[in-house]
Amino acid sequence: MKKTKSLRAQDPFLTREQQRYENPLPSREWVIAVLDKRGVPMQAGELARLLDIQENEMPFFERRLGAMARDGQVLINRRGAVCVADKLAIVKCRVEVHKDDFGFAVPLNSADGPDFVLYARQMRGLMNGDTVTVRPVGNDRRGRREGQVLDIIERANKDVVGRLALEQGVAMLVPEDKRLGANIVLQPQSVGAAKPGQVLVAAIESYPEANRAAVGRVTEILGDYADSGMEIEIAVRKHHLPHEFSQDCLKAAAKIPDHVKRGELKDRVDLRDLPLVTIDGETARDFDDAVFAEKIGRNWRLVVAIADVSHYVRPDDAIDQDAVERATSVYFPRRVIPMLPENLSNGICSLNPDVERLCMVCDMVVTYAGNVKSYQFYPAVMRSHARLTYTQAWDWISNDELADPMKQHVLNLYSLYKILLKKRQQRGAMEFESTETQMIFDEHGKIERIVPVVRNEAHRLIEECMLAANVCAAEFLLTHKHPALYRNHLGPTPEKLATLREQLGLLGLELKGGDKPTPKHYAELAAQIHDRPDWEVLQVMLLRSMQQAVYEPKNVGHFGLAYPAYTHFTSPIRRYPDLTVHRAIKAILAGNRYEPKSWAELGVRCSFAERRADDASRDVENWLKTYYMRDKVGEVFEGTISGMANFGLFVTLDGIYIEGMVHISDLGEDYFNYHPELMAMLGERSGVRFSMGDKVTVNVARADLDTSKIDLVLISGGVKGRAGRRSKSADDGRRAQANSARKNQRKAQTAPKRASSKSNAAKIAGKPAGASSKSSQKTSGNPRKKRHQSRTAKK
Repeated sequence: MKKTKSLRAQDPFLTREQQRYENPLPSREWVIAVLDKRGVPMQAGELARLLDIQENEMPFFERRLGAMARDGQVLINRRGAVCVADKLAIVKCRVEVHKDDFGFAVPLNSADGPDFVLYARQMRGLMNGDTVTVRPVGNDRRGRREGQVLDIIERANKDVVGRLALEQGVAMLVPEDKRLGANIVLQPQSVGAAKPGQVLVAAIESYPEANRAAVGRVTEILGDYADSGMEIEIAVRKHHLPHEFSQDCLKAAAKIPDHVKRGELKDRVDLRDLPLVTIDGETARDFDDAVFAEKIGRNWRLVVAIADVSHYVRPDDAIDQDAVERATSVYFPRRVIPMLPENLSNGICSLNPDVERLCMVCDMVVTYAGNVKSYQFYPAVMRSHARLTYTQAWDWISNDELADPMKQHVLNLYSLYKILLKKRQQRGAMEFESTETQMIFDEHGKIERIVPVVRNEAHRLIEECMLAANVCAAEFLLTHKHPALYRNHLGPTPEKLATLREQLGLLGLELKGGDKPTPKHYAELAAQIHDRPDWEVLQVMLLRSMQQAVYEPKNVGHFGLAYPAYTHFTSPIRRYPDLTVHRAIKAILAGNRYEPKSWAELGVRCSFAERRADDASRDVENWLKTYYMRDKVGEVFEGTISGMANFGLFVTLDGIYIEGMVHISDLGEDYFNYHPELMAMLGERSGVRFSMGDKVTVNVARADLDTSKIDLVLISGGVKGRAGRRSKSADDGRRAQANSARKNQRKAQTAPKRASSKSNAAKIAGKPAGASSKSSQKTSGNPRKKRHQSRTAKK
């Protein structure tokens, strides 16, 4: 009789596992298939016996099951039974904690739908950032998906930064990240010489449970809260930014030569004699891109050469592992945490002047009408002929008397830029302006003053060149049907569009386009409001109506830029998605394919890392501004109302571009109420009215470093008396208009032909990535960072 093969020997992926491992275990696919065939959850021991796992193999088998649980393929429930994830309709999510005792579970794969809302009972024992498995359990009263947390598969907070406090003789760590909730009990022997109020880092020994606080052990004493640079040290640890390269990464980077070797020139186009130039900010040290333009008949040739980082950083090598963990460089005032080690980011991968560098090129033919007629990608070797600054390039463009051998090449770029700009306007791409600022520091590392940064046409010239190359990269990938990460940006949701139309209607403005406005409609409205005193506030309203730009493997287009397909190709030194796009393009050119472990998960990781970097930078800037304002307590400033809430007014101070808040109780001798439908704060008896964009005079009352908030007291402002009473009929009219708009919107949403499901309404950010939520947040302490933002970093 023929002996039946054991289940383990029937594994269809056995050959693959034997090639990978000396002592192969059953493959993940076969484990899932066996569980699926059994049809019921199985204990790990029972599953091991079924698959002929030997006793000495059990630790390795349990490790594999744990890895499968972390990847969301199986769920190991509280009874220790292994379940197939698909059978339970579970979704792998990241927890985002809200201050009011609830949170959201954000799916790690965008294909898994909108976020789940988690109420208090589901939040017990969870901390912000934890990775969990969630099962849908219906919708709440507001129509949001509600979830049940099945298991915590990975804790995000292994180390927590905070300040030492003593509560009834017990040492506690008060987390800087208020989303972590309760204080952490510290092991007494680990506190050492730390003093109350000092900033510490603690490793969590045991995580919180329903009725028990977390316990931690002090691992690092950073110092006093107001020490120079402490704000950055706190932000790095609060947001869990990887800030130290692994030893393996540093060793691998050290082996890379500081110059291009002769053997590396094989199969590369020689562009060393082409007068490519870099144009960047004055303080820039890493140069991703170089450009060249020349007229050919009626058309133009545009060459965009990008540092060939993919030549030095290979998939899954030590440098790549650190790079994908960081996913982006993080820019702070006076400090940068790079994605790549310095000898790469500022050395061999930087297109420094007068040295040979390897690059990937997008070589385009642009018609006189601004259309890209043809393009090609190829690896090349180049030599930058000049390192120019934006200021220098603009001087050459605007001053006929200046002479330089490279000037004509810059003028060529400017002539092509004007053609591309005209095409951009015809396309209807949105273009918003903001006051960018730079922090000037003293020798002690504190802000001396805040100055506006003048953005000239040279900035926009480079931006248009980068946009053209990025669009060609997206089209190239789509044409060859190669998967990649696209930079997707969706327009307004129905809910946000209704809110925007209601707000605009109250101001006598209209966004055309009906239920589906195009970028051109937004651009037309932006041009219409440009000369209004409240134009910055209105810009923020328009930005908030749109969704956040993200990295995804499925192309859906870029609404803000009015492109049917868009990706990031031009900054592989500081953005991991760009590096993957380079690898994909190279694979196509070689007739191969580049496949990371999961494009979807990589997109989620890169999008999250981008938001994390923005949050950390914003924390530091807000703290520095608050510290700067401590010396201004008692001083009087003119300002502009830039935001409102039911608890007060936000005012941006003229000249220093810092925002503070006037509490509703400090607005005057009256009871004030916020009317969102009017975008105004109204006094019940006095008729005093405060509107967005109004000028006010305020006194700085307090600058609280603990919360990074600035409290202001109103001295004068608002429309008073008869003017306030006269506006009542107009207000009634606006209310009626708003009510009518709401009714029409409800009717439109209930009509069968226009029905649409709510999509992530509670958590969708109403702005493109990188756009600030308030006008005061449009500042930066790092001009190098602004150089990146002003180009394609946040598009």
